[in-house]
Amino acid sequence: MLHMLTMLAFVAASVTPAPAADPAAGRSAPDRPPSMMTSSEIKAHNQGLAATHPNYVKCRKIEEIGSLVKKARVCHTNEQWKQLWVQGNQDSRDTMDAYSSKAGDCRATGTC
Repeated sequence: MLHMLTMLAFVAASVTPAPAADPAAGRSAPDRPPSMMTSSEIKAHNQGLAATHPNYVKCRKIEEIGSLVKKARVCHTNEQWKQLWVQGNQDSRDTMDAYSSKAGDCRATGTC
């Protein structure tokens, strides 16, 4: 009997508990635009998410043109901020390409 209890204690001690399911793993993006959410709704949505998670909502205050004081609160998920950043950089590249002078470039005119 003592041998059986010792064996049971050993088995119980060696069994590792199953890892807890990550609550943030299946979390989807907010159901409405983050800029329309209140601060408490954003806080509740971000609960348990890492600040680097693609669905984590971040807000920024952007100065409104023509006003010295007024600021607009703009909120997006990390994934949306990333897409906006990529699109802004592409727009800048396209603008620079459109305005760069090709007249002085012999490769563009084929007169090299």
